[in-house]
Amino acid sequence: MLSRRRIDLVLDRLAQFPAVALLGSRQVGKTTLAKSVGAARGEGATYLDLELPSDLAKLHDAEGYLTQHAQRLVILDEVQRRPDLFPALRGLIDRDRRPGRYLVLGSASPALLRQSAESLAGRIAFVELAPVTVTELGQGEGAVPWRTLWSRGGYPESLLAPTDAASRAWREAFVQTYLERDLPTLGIRVPSAQLRRFWQMLAHWHGEIWNASAFARNFDVSAPTVRHYLDILTDTFIVRQLQPLHANLKKRLVKAPKVYVRDAGLLHSLLGVHDLEALYGHPKLGASFEGFAIEQILAQIPEGVDATYYRTHTGDEIDLVLTSSSQRRLAVEIKLSTAPTLGPGMLRAMRDIEAARGFVVVPEGERFPLHASVEAIGLAEFAEQLPELVG
Repeated sequence: MLSRRRIDLVLDRLAQFPAVALLGSRQVGKTTLAKSVGAARGEGATYLDLELPSDLAKLHDAEGYLTQHAQRLVILDEVQRRPDLFPALRGLIDRDRRPGRYLVLGSASPALLRQSAESLAGRIAFVELAPVTVTELGQGEGAVPWRTLWSRGGYPESLLAPTDAASRAWREAFVQTYLERDLPTLGIRVPSAQLRRFWQMLAHWHGEIWNASAFARNFDVSAPTVRHYLDILTDTFIVRQLQPLHANLKKRLVKAPKVYVRDAGLLHSLLGVHDLEALYGHPKLGASFEGFAIEQILAQIPEGVDATYYRTHTGDEIDLVLTSSSQRRLAVEIKLSTAPTLGPGMLRAMRDIEAARGFVVVPEGERFPLHASVEAIGLAEFAEQLPELVG
């Protein structure tokens, strides 16, 4: 049984703010979590799915309907379909600034973010729901192995499918639905065949430095056009752009983001990798684990922690730099190895950025020192302890 840890954060934010926005890609589990939140509050909740015409009709007079339910938590699913609701929510909230009135779910359209930020500034908190992480798999008999999570990805229906073939079929259908239905619903008008080709090329670029010129040449379009494609996938939580650390150093630094397909299962589908056996023979094996580990780590970082990478033109590199609000830095190197070693490049890079500690994150195994300030540690243990380590 999976336990989504974001439920506690959503409940905490509802205790503080009149409205909470739960954002994430389609099929990531927002609706299930929102209904669990409603049940956990004990006072009941009113749930509206704005993709259903019957529920949309109830909001023809939104102010009147929502006023009738002023004493209950109202959950508005796929709220980006009715961005005009935000001014009405603002007016109702300003009449009664009681916390925990609205939980809105959205698939991260840029328009949704802009509208809610403008209309509900100071009244709304944002919570992102990522796919299932290693910290949510549980332990003991019946728990999902972490390698299954890596292979299939964290979308619940893919992860919990009865067979690898069923998981693969779900992911292939997800890609098609996302391109042909979800993006047009969000108001994004890009030919699905073109964006699919871009997404597949990006999968082969996974873990690399973004190069707009190379993509533009391949698609025979301008650099701003391929940048637009990249931003679409980023804004809908499909791709991560990991930005470089901008440090005031006397070294030439790489300044373009690294790009990753956020869900490992989707990455493997786009690469044509059908199972773990095939993955271990694929050229993107190391990059796949790197991206997988980064997503597990970033799903656990506390608010106010900045995530970047560091690379100099001479090749010194740190896969992930976590910087707290007090400017305390952790350096994280990711290795798909049971016997990791520490290269001089990481130590030089740590000195460059004045990192307090360093970690070499491996798939699993006991924690042990590699250097006075660097430890090797298993991914699940590191993710669990991260809030304390980075604090």
